[in-house]
Amino acid sequence: MSTVRILGITVFAIGVILLIVGYNASDAPVDQLADTLTGRYTDRTMRYLITGAAAVLGGGLFAVFGKRT
Repeated sequence: MSTVRILGITVFAIGVILLIVGYNASDAPVDQLADTLTGRYTDRTMRYLITGAAAVLGGGLFAVFGKRT
């Protein structure tokens, strides 16, 4: 297995963890209040969700299309 694929799998796993953390943070009382008052989640929660989604996408692409040796 090439280094690029291993890196892709690692980034994918980190992305999944970030998505889980962001999802759990969105259920926090502070985020629920912010969502109720402003119609959106806090900046920290959005960073977790966006970064996690980007890492899952990027890591998945590296893992699938990574250089084969």
